[in-house]
Amino acid sequence: MHWNIDPTHSRIELSVKHMAITTVRGHFRSFTFGADTDHAGNLTAISASIDASSIDTNSEQRDAHLRSADFLDAANHPAITFTSTRIEQKSSDEYQVHGDLTIRGVSKPVSFIMSRSGAVRDPWGNLRAGAEASGTLSRKDWGLNWNQALELGGVLVSDQVRFTIEVEAVAEKAHAAA
Repeated sequence: MHWNIDPTHSRIELSVKHMAITTVRGHFRSFTFGADTDHAGNLTAISASIDASSIDTNSEQRDAHLRSADFLDAANHPAITFTSTRIEQKSSDEYQVHGDLTIRGVSKPVSFIMSRSGAVRDPWGNLRAGAEASGTLSRKDWGLNWNQALELGGVLVSDQVRFTIEVEAVAEKAHAAA
């Protein structure tokens, strides 16, 4: 069965330490997500695409810098993509997801734990399910190296980026053969 994102009930957030004293948080406003499950409802594949220019940290100046060639280079690399390569079921509602994450045209393998909720029918007859994942990435692994040294030591922007993903997905309805 194929599942598509319900964007009004889904969110991709990130956070990074600024000057080692505070955390800057942001999210992406535009993304797509698809997943497949087998006949027993077990997750078999995930894919996602994020519009790099949709980053929103509640500061237009910072967002413009994040979209620039110093970071996401959204003009030349408009999409951040993820495609699963292997999914291991750890328990009835937890999976270890392995896949390729592409940022700025650089693909690297990543792995994270994802938990899912059971499927429910909404009042309109659609089958829905939810999933959550979180983890930490090194931005330098994808060539996001821009930084500034601070006078008293340390750097302006941490290398470690934390992410949190919350997705509500809707199962595609089977189409009758014509």
